[in-house]
Amino acid sequence: MAMLEVKNLSISFGGLKAVNSFHVTIEKGQLYGLIGPNGAGKTTVFNLLTGVYKPDTGVISLDGQTITGKSTIEINREGIARTFQNIRLFHNLSVLDNVKAGLHNHYPYSTLSAVFRLPDYYKQEKAMNEKAMELLKVFDLDKEADYTASNLPYGKQRKLEIARALATEPKLLLLDEPAAGMNPNETAELMDTIRFVRDTFHMTILLIEHDMKLVAGICEKLTVLNFGQVLTEGDTQTVLHDPQVISAYLGE
Repeated sequence: MAMLEVKNLSISFGGLKAVNSFHVTIEKGQLYGLIGPNGAGKTTVFNLLTGVYKPDTGVISLDGQTITGKSTIEINREGIARTFQNIRLFHNLSVLDNVKAGLHNHYPYSTLSAVFRLPDYYKQEKAMNEKAMELLKVFDLDKEADYTASNLPYGKQRKLEIARALATEPKLLLLDEPAAGMNPNETAELMDTIRFVRDTFHMTILLIEHDMKLVAGICEKLTVLNFGQVLTEGDTQTVLHDPQVISAYLGE
């Protein structure tokens, strides 16, 4: 059974077809890329998958369960987490508290318990602190746990956003241009990080990316979008040498 199966997904804004009959099938544990020129509809697809937008048509299935039309919170609980092209951390919170924010779906306690600091509250806080520190160690951020998130270097902010997404315990991780703004050394380190996340957490990953070196280096399969429609799909090297894909990028 595929981890993600999308059929006939479409949405229009003001009469403009932003995504038209999008489809994709991603197997469990796959590292899959979604590429295309600027304005092709890639981030709109992510917004449809995560419930930011409701599709006009189409079906989205995650691990065999239909999630079409559910809210962002419901979809996150079902098992999809994401990062953003423009990093969206809680910049005034600590590194540790950013990761803990992703844990609250799995460590609930009542308002009464929190207000009156009942034993259950401290038990849950201790468990969340321990889990958050485990994730920070994975990304070599444990020494910065008490730092304010905005004080981290850019590359580490990217890692923190991934760590926070993983704290929600997703089945599918969506990465929206994770290499945006990175220098070549940071991009190479990011490639290692993404592979590590996939292998360590047995994660299925779908990423949007313009850095073709990163795409060629880590993605096993690709779908190419152009003007909201699937231009081509298949194994990475085959797709990247497709004349249609080359033409689409040269025309960007």
